[in-house]
Amino acid sequence: WAQSFVFSRDFSSGFMPDRDYRDLALTSITHGATRIGATDVLLALSDRPFGADQFYGPYDSWERTKGWFGSLRQELGSRTEVDFAFRRHTDLFVLYRDQPQVYTNRHALESWDGAVRRFEDLGGGTSRLSYGVETYAESIESTNLGDHSRVHYAGYLAWDARVLRRFSFTAGVRDEVYGSFQHQVSPSISGGAWLSSRLKLRASVSRAFRLPTYTDLYYHDPTNLGNPNLRPEKAWNYEGGVDAHVNARVRISATVFHRRDRDLIDYVRYSPTDLYRATNFQRLHFTGFEGGVDWQPKSGQSVSLQYAGISGQREEQAGAISKYVFNYPIHNGVITWQGTFLGEVAARMRIGVTQRYARDPYAIWDVSAARARGRVRPFLQFSNLTSTVYQEIVGVAMPKRTVIGGVELRAWGDSH
Repeated sequence: WAQSFVFSRDFSSGFMPDRDYRDLALTSITHGATRIGATDVLLALSDRPFGADQFYGPYDSWERTKGWFGSLRQELGSRTEVDFAFRRHTDLFVLYRDQPQVYTNRHALESWDGAVRRFEDLGGGTSRLSYGVETYAESIESTNLGDHSRVHYAGYLAWDARVLRRFSFTAGVRDEVYGSFQHQVSPSISGGAWLSSRLKLRASVSRAFRLPTYTDLYYHDPTNLGNPNLRPEKAWNYEGGVDAHVNARVRISATVFHRRDRDLIDYVRYSPTDLYRATNFQRLHFTGFEGGVDWQPKSGQSVSLQYAGISGQREEQAGAISKYVFNYPIHNGVITWQGTFLGEVAARMRIGVTQRYARDPYAIWDVSAARARGRVRPFLQFSNLTSTVYQEIVGVAMPKRTVIGGVELRAWGDSH
């Protein structure tokens, strides 16, 4: 058996007013093995109060979330396992931090999920059939959203095969039942082929499905309004790509993807004074490309170049202002270098350039260095060295230049 405990505590006054935070996390991980099979138990607790200035609109908001989580995974022999998990999440939200009497919301969400999973080896270890059933139940008690509960069930079946050590193929289907005997079938299929020891082609097609959250359905505040008539999100994903090992030091990958969303949920308004209302978009298509090069110029050093570009098309709604969906990055490029020098100093540098839809591009430069061996390991981290002013979500300012210095102390274990 094995047992580990993890404790973390961090806090900050914030880089601007009402962006302070205090985080506490406790985790217990237990693993044991008997004649029945392996047993894994995870217990976790979190407590996170934080200032949420501009997060939910033009308000100096404050929020405190707490979470309790427990899960059990039990193997029954070598091919079957049973999983169970429970989670409780509470949220205290104050719209105006210094005027809680104006608008305060408290809610508690509890969820349970369980699953039975099994697989069968077919064809002498070159083929495997996996199947199982799952159930998920959740309930909420909220001063704002009201009291609600729902249960859904699912079953799945997947077949995975390897042929001649060159070809791989996976096909699966999942059926989820919810509400008044409504259900959604989500198939998927993928394959790959090694044309040589250095070149691989791959492709996949899959369908996605997501129920609207309680927040999407029932939440309301002076800026946002949920919609109890929302339909579930559905999407088809298509992807194709190539991986190439040019030599022992250079690897290249490229992927083209297309996503066709239906009834995608976003918050929309039609004038600056209107509420953002949860809305289903009838049609939304995304097409994109991801590519990267990994290079090891010499032992102990690596350079990575990554680029992603995406383009979206939607069914036009005259005058509609989107809050989330059309805030995606249309161009995103990153170059990263990391290496070790003087035998024990690990350093890393990252420069990223991002351009979001209908907004100007911005660049972020991060550098860090740390001693990589010994029981005393000082470190230094610089984030956003150029103090770039940017917003990942419209209206929510991100930190400028940040410097973090510290030391890691290893009380026991390998000092190297």
